[in-house]
Amino acid sequence: MTEAASQLTLDLPHRPALGAEDFLVSRSNAAAADMMDRWPNWPAPAVIVVGPARAGKTHLANVWRLRSGAPRIAVSALREEDVPGAVGQGAALLEDLHAGIGAERVLFHLLNLSRVHKLSILLTSRQAPGELQIGLPDLASRLRALPVVTIAPPDDALLRAVLVKHFADRQLLVEPHVISYIALRMEQSMAAAAAVVAELDRMAMAAHRKVTRALAAEALARHAVGQG
Repeated sequence: MTEAASQLTLDLPHRPALGAEDFLVSRSNAAAADMMDRWPNWPAPAVIVVGPARAGKTHLANVWRLRSGAPRIAVSALREEDVPGAVGQGAALLEDLHAGIGAERVLFHLLNLSRVHKLSILLTSRQAPGELQIGLPDLASRLRALPVVTIAPPDDALLRAVLVKHFADRQLLVEPHVISYIALRMEQSMAAAAAVVAELDRMAMAAHRKVTRALAAEALARHAVGQG
């Protein structure tokens, strides 16, 4: 990465992900990152992180999981036999609440145990608790009462930093003006940033070219057609 390009990330603090890639913090995700930093001094035993697809929920949850030793459980696959392991570890990561709940009574039981046994539970979801379809009224009420921290769609600073990081991960040297060109014209989402960089990587390798503004324009057009 050129020195000029690397400077684009300096306005955003880097948060080591304990061996994984850095978690970039901006206004859009600062509240969620702060909540993870506050553990185990959370305002309640269980907390929900809500955000759109590929907004960084999984990455942030993994940072917390490595700190807490929590087992990772897909909520859609939650079963009674998961309870002893979670209680024994003192923490549990329950991912993708929006994808459905495998056993609503088990989740309700776990939330009750979190109060009794000081069990920390982190849940992730693309939807807020009040938007979920839940058959068990007690569980729906309990989830709505939990603290929720939201990861908003990425702001401009975060998008530019993420673009730089994706390019660096692929060992692509990209000038700052090309980063700016892409950031201003792409869909404002983390998923789009990853997709556009992947497309540019393929195109640059196929044509044996560096990533230029012209190549970026072509990649953006291809991405738009694919989305359309």
